[in-house]
Amino acid sequence: MSCQCQGIRDEFDDSVARRELRFLRWFGPRRTTRQLIEAVSRGGVRGRTAVDIGGGVGAIQFALCEAGVERVTSVDASPAYLDTARIEASDRGYSGQIEFVYGDFVDRAADVPASDIVTLDRVLCCYHDVSSLVRLSAEKARLVYGVVYPRVNPLTRIVFGSLNVLMRFRKSCFRGFLHKPDHVERLLSEAGFQRAFLKKGVLWQVATYERQ
Repeated sequence: MSCQCQGIRDEFDDSVARRELRFLRWFGPRRTTRQLIEAVSRGGVRGRTAVDIGGGVGAIQFALCEAGVERVTSVDASPAYLDTARIEASDRGYSGQIEFVYGDFVDRAADVPASDIVTLDRVLCCYHDVSSLVRLSAEKARLVYGVVYPRVNPLTRIVFGSLNVLMRFRKSCFRGFLHKPDHVERLLSEAGFQRAFLKKGVLWQVATYERQ
């Protein structure tokens, strides 16, 4: 496991997972997550399959199951997130529809099935090798690829710069990354995708791509 994934494991621990689950139960998915769910669900998802990379406590997985997705594979480098999502899936009656895979997706890609939909919600900014992550994840998407990742502007540079200073001070392996949108777009275009939806906020952008 890379130092970055070790940092993810350490930073996104049981206390963070419990806090994220409380938020999800009380308020539902965050705004950008809702936008991503709505965008990848356009036209209906009943009977389809999905892969949720960096799925956290399960917000996208549960929403897709509720919308009629037949099977979801959740991949995450945080054991705390996976354990929390697994228990919540059982409580919601979705345990038979969701498979949980622990580890770095780039390392585990061969173990992840191709699916109709692939989502990465605030995941690109947590990974150093964006080229490998996007290429390998795009290979798994038969129809739709959805992603939430940071914009690159003065504000996000300040936010991520401050985060990384804090991580170094704490001697954590975790770092945040601002990957150029043009590079992400080019990788997806090379993989055979065309952008179908784009919503830009101050910090984050939500985009979906359809295979051509």
